[in-house]
Amino acid sequence: MDPKGTRLNKFLASCGVASRRACDALIQAGGVTVNGHPCTNPAVRIANNDLVRVEGRRVTPMTAISIVLNKPRGLVCSKRDELGRPTIYKALPAKFGHLNHVGRLDRDSEGLLVLTNDGALANRLTHPGQKTEKEYRVTLATAFENEILDQLLAGVHTPNGRARAKAVRRLSPRRLSITLDTGQKRQIRHMFQALGHRVSKLVRTRIGAFTDPNLPPGRWRLLDPPDMERLTQPPRDPARGLKPET
Repeated sequence: MDPKGTRLNKFLASCGVASRRACDALIQAGGVTVNGHPCTNPAVRIANNDLVRVEGRRVTPMTAISIVLNKPRGLVCSKRDELGRPTIYKALPAKFGHLNHVGRLDRDSEGLLVLTNDGALANRLTHPGQKTEKEYRVTLATAFENEILDQLLAGVHTPNGRARAKAVRRLSPRRLSITLDTGQKRQIRHMFQALGHRVSKLVRTRIGAFTDPNLPPGRWRLLDPPDMERLTQPPRDPARGLKPET
């Protein structure tokens, strides 16, 4: 171990073990050894010649790979589904089976989904303190009044607590754009359910400042460094507040 080396949690994330927060929990649970000795301190520094094992398996830093998938409807965000439903990995080459999805879209939702073995990137995109914006195009089963937009901005009660939109914009009598910077489970569907509406289609169109309108559903591509910078940046001209189109 070297005081100038890499923190253990960051080292494990660079090995593709999990996000840095998940690695913290793994370390504290006693699942990691350094040079044959149990280590429960995520801040321990790792040098190039240190031997690190996770639950008995040696881990080494991986070449970072990040891709974006335009997730189609009907696929589950999981490596293995207990109900036998098809997963997002069905849409990817087998060589990407080791990548972890960053956040998730539910089975009936579509749109941009990042997969990576870069734990640091995953942490930046999912940590609550980063408040990474995500924009969605929502189609409702029935038309809605503009008052709904005010309520979304003010916040509504959902099964997971109070939730609010950062920005909303009406697109048509049944369609709107909604921007979130929080990540409650099925947040958008629950918000509209609380307001008496059912979501019939939900598509994620932006993460941070990153968009890719030319990527067809079910297709993927590698992310380059400029793409990854955009993922962690706010948009240049962000929508703020209530902006109904007339």
